[in-house]
Amino acid sequence: MSRPGNALRFLRRYLWFLSDARRLELYPPFWLMGVKTLELSPDWGRIRLRLPLTWRSRNLGGSMFGGYQAALADPIAALACSKHFPDHDVWTRHLCLDFRRPGTTDLELRFEFPPEQQERIAAELAERGRADPEFEYGYHLADGRRCTTVHCRVALRPRGYAAHLGVGSAS
Repeated sequence: MSRPGNALRFLRRYLWFLSDARRLELYPPFWLMGVKTLELSPDWGRIRLRLPLTWRSRNLGGSMFGGYQAALADPIAALACSKHFPDHDVWTRHLCLDFRRPGTTDLELRFEFPPEQQERIAAELAERGRADPEFEYGYHLADGRRCTTVHCRVALRPRGYAAHLGVGSAS
């Protein structure tokens, strides 16, 4: 389970003058992987990121390590949800990657958060006070073919929910 954390809050607080796209690139794990923002809509409804195939990210078979793909895919849906529902704690609850073909080029992560899904989540939050939406997005090769499908379930809970459960406490 991952949560967009302290590094992102630090970047937002102290580098407020930078665009969201640039702050996303500077997020330490993404910066170290060489991630570049290709598109980030103002409402985070459409996100396109490039994950370069480098000597560090290439496995023995010559394609992208699955761990690199998972590390980038993990927080994207949660970050988009936190932009739309800022009064809630948001984290990745479940992440599954289906590797359909080798990632033999730089990969492009494509994520979309359609308004209809945002409305369904808002309705569920109003009714139940919590939501666990599922997203499907993917990585694409340089020729546009999808090589990896990402299935991600995100948890949206009332602010302070995790503290109530004792998550993060020293007990």
